Amino acid sequence: MSDLHRGKDSGAAIVEFVLLVVIIFVPLTYGVAAFSAIQRAVFASSEAARQAGRAIATAPDQMTGLTRATYAASMALNDQGIDPTDFTVWTAPRGASCRDTTQRYQPTLGRSEVFVVCVRVTIRVPLVPEFIDTNTSTGKFIVAMDSFR
Repeated sequence: MSDLHRGKDSGAAIVEFVLLVVIIFVPLTYGVAAFSAIQRAVFASSEAARQAGRAIATAPDQMTGLTRATYAASMALNDQGIDPTDFTVWTAPRGASCRDTTQRYQPTLGRSEVFVVCVRVTIRVPLVPEFIDTNTSTGKFIVAMDSFR
């Protein structure tokens, strides 16, 4: 009788394994990949804002500072594996949160001036179409100019 039962269960383990892989491991792997992409964008936006702020603070004038800031931000994004063409850099007044992109500020780069540098990066999640660009990460860096400038 044991031979009869063994014949009916033949191949059941393979089917169960395939179902487990499809139901558990594939979504889990995608979740890890998506979380990694989001974390990479968050780290990249923070570092890009920091580097852009340092580039503006050391510039001789405002236009040179913004040019250097854009370049520094693109280099920081590239270091994290983020496409350096999908970001925005702007300066905001002291105390700004970077959530409102209409708050703009033109720094004079004068003594003891304080302003905020914001960098917004579009997050690209694997297997999500590229035309979906509503997921963003914004990095913020507060620049305090030297009082002996």
